[in-house]
Amino acid sequence: QVQLVESGGGLVQAGGSLRLSCAASGSIFSINGMGWYRQAPGKQRELVATRTSGGGTNYADSVKGRFTISRNNAKNTVYLQMNSLKPEDTAVYYCNCEASPRSDYMRLYNYWGQGTQVTVSS
Repeated sequence: QVQLVESGGGLVQAGGSLRLSCAASGSIFSINGMGWYRQAPGKQRELVATRTSGGGTNYADSVKGRFTISRNNAKNTVYLQMNSLKPEDTAVYYCNCEASPRSDYMRLYNYWGQGTQVTVSS
């Protein structure tokens, strides 16, 4: 199986920055896309940013120009640099990846991290 462990969340003032990290581990055959989603209280989980193994990226309109997703394929790690943070960015941020475990390498599965809290104060 594949495990995702996030780190880097916390409390920051509006206008500040945070960097989230997510490392995938376990019996991994291959990883396709990796990305970040977030869920604010009372709201549905939404896409923040994704990055394919080839480098293609996709961002939510609300974070374009402020957040940057990057990835280290050799370390199976994805990062989210968040700048110019706003109170509306407050949410639990979840790491996600599409991966094939060694036990079932012909299929892609969706994996989630446990989430890390990001709180932006005004």
